[in-house]
Amino acid sequence: MAEFTESRHGMWSNRWLFILAATGSAVGLGNIWKFPYITGENGGGAFVLIYLICIAVIGIPIMLAEVTIGRMGRLSPYGTMLSLGQKFGGTKYWSILGGVGAVTGITILSFYAVIGGWVLYYVFRLLLGEFNGADSEFVEGAFTSFVGSWWQVAGWFTLFMVITTSIVARGVEKGLEIAVKWTMPFLFILLLVVLVYGIFEGGFGRAVSFMFTVDFSVLKPSSILEAMGHAFFTLSLGMGAIMIYGAYVPSDVSLRGTVYIVAAADTVVALVAGLAVFSIAYAYSLDPAGGVGLLFQTTTLAFGNLPLGSFFGFLFFLTVSFATLTSAISLTEPIITWIVEATNASRARVSILIGIVVWVLGLGSVFSFNIWSDFHLVEGKTIFDFLDYLTQAWLFPVGGLLIGIFAGFFLPKSALGEQWGISEGWKLTIWTLLIGVVAPICVLIVFAGEIGVISLVAE
Repeated sequence: MAEFTESRHGMWSNRWLFILAATGSAVGLGNIWKFPYITGENGGGAFVLIYLICIAVIGIPIMLAEVTIGRMGRLSPYGTMLSLGQKFGGTKYWSILGGVGAVTGITILSFYAVIGGWVLYYVFRLLLGEFNGADSEFVEGAFTSFVGSWWQVAGWFTLFMVITTSIVARGVEKGLEIAVKWTMPFLFILLLVVLVYGIFEGGFGRAVSFMFTVDFSVLKPSSILEAMGHAFFTLSLGMGAIMIYGAYVPSDVSLRGTVYIVAAADTVVALVAGLAVFSIAYAYSLDPAGGVGLLFQTTTLAFGNLPLGSFFGFLFFLTVSFATLTSAISLTEPIITWIVEATNASRARVSILIGIVVWVLGLGSVFSFNIWSDFHLVEGKTIFDFLDYLTQAWLFPVGGLLIGIFAGFFLPKSALGEQWGISEGWKLTIWTLLIGVVAPICVLIVFAGEIGVISLVAE
């Protein structure tokens, strides 16, 4: 296999744009929307502790492995794993990992984009000032009314997919870089605005206690498994997104330092979002385990009662929408680059095709909150719930497991050391053990638990 110094699909202009893009992929609805509500549903502090351990022990090693594989291959995840698999793994079947990533990405996007549509809707409503002076009963009713209207949810979902497809079609320099260059700093600033409001409203102390008081008695095996699965979701691991972003990284960029920054930024955003959301929830007597609508209810309450709240609320949801878009963009990259390499079709044409496929798949999730809310695929799960479960319980673990095993056992240590800027020695040994042994064992625990092995043993 030839050694490529650049990807045919484009390159990041500099290290910081890659950091912003990877952070944009990681920081999105997983941090701001999902982390607070699953923390609320799983009892708080003990869940947060397990999540942080998973980020350190699983997330960072797997992310480093995935970025490294991407930069070594410089192709789509499928092309990279086909080439590296034949050269180092002894078989072309490692390309299955690229296929799993592509399927995972579009599956996630089909329900993720529905929530992205919700965010756009709230951008519009905050701009019109509809939550000025609102109380908790009003914002809860407004959310319930919106998601219960299939045509409204479908319309905003469609708008979100049109925007995503338009950006993706423009490529790395003209699309992805512009999308992430200014949005992430604004997101951090406005999250802090919401947090400060929660502090002044008096719910901050209870939020801190809820998130950082560790009580393992409230944990169930499912809570531990959900924390591990969410570590994959929030860092965009196991789906090829970080691998293809790694393919765009210049050869002189430090991968280890970059991964540390991305993981740290992602974790800080999740914790700040949790504190902000729970502060407001406690201040207004909302249920911390309020489910998928928790973010939309708490933040609209906050901005509706702030001076110039409509303006700041509009900016907040606009910025969240940008963060959501950067994550959505990363989910499409693995399959778009794969099809472009295989067919030589134009990126724009492939982007439109994938956008249509995702839109059709996403209608099932749209209807899960209204006209199909009583339709359950398995074990009481709507289509939305099932796709969320499928990706977190099955596709993430498979992707992460294969990435760790391939990097830790098949890639030469010398090649890894060259990519990481580490000479042969104990540091290189520790990193390869973390990637090839420790992280995969933890992933196997997740996978075994999700298919019922752990629960069977416990019984």
